[in-house]
Amino acid sequence: MHAPYQLHHGEALSFLRTLPTASVDAIITDPPYSSGGTHMTARTQRSAREKYAVDDARPEHHGFTGDNRDQRSWVLWCTLWLAECLRIARAGAPVVLFTDGRQLPSTSDYLQAAGATWRSVFPWCKPAGRPNGPGRFRNAAEFAVWGSNGAMPPREDVGYLPGYHIESIRKADKHHLTGKPTALMRQVVQICPPGGVILDPFAGSGTTGVAALQEGRRFVGAELDTANVAIATRRMADACAVHAVAA
Repeated sequence: MHAPYQLHHGEALSFLRTLPTASVDAIITDPPYSSGGTHMTARTQRSAREKYAVDDARPEHHGFTGDNRDQRSWVLWCTLWLAECLRIARAGAPVVLFTDGRQLPSTSDYLQAAGATWRSVFPWCKPAGRPNGPGRFRNAAEFAVWGSNGAMPPREDVGYLPGYHIESIRKADKHHLTGKPTALMRQVVQICPPGGVILDPFAGSGTTGVAALQEGRRFVGAELDTANVAIATRRMADACAVHAVAA
């Protein structure tokens, strides 16, 4: 990969099968959670917008596909695409998978089922988390299950990384219905060695790619939604114009 970023418009698993073995340095992704409910009907029959939209959602934050699988098919599907990601990743590459509290146990399962080494979990705390009704805890955190593609030797060029992150969601920085803050992802991409290539098969509005470019990494990803591809491409082009990344 010579260009600072590559974004494919299409389905993730099909795209991953076209990438060469041992060609990326980190896997960092925020796949559809197939969550958003405490029972099967709520998870599988409501749209992503019905499940996840909050008061600051804008018309361009439209829904997305792939979020209506039942628990077993979701775990199997995630195992398939992550196994392909591990083939593409170099030995020792870090793997970071975002999820919510309901899917946290299943995320650690599919990470291991795909063949990665499970290392730990870190939380992303949202100071203004979504209310969950009176008498209930507020939904104020999401999580990242992380591991590696086999043995993961220490790297002085990466250094010591924090075990939790506190970042607010800012309206001006939200380009996707379930988008993560750019400031959060700029911290997370630090786990990839400087100059390395980050793979994200669920690029969304491109925040991981933007963060990678801003922090001197390169990016390769896929996104199925046409509108999100346009948003992500524009954002990454803007990031490249400001932050030069070595080819």
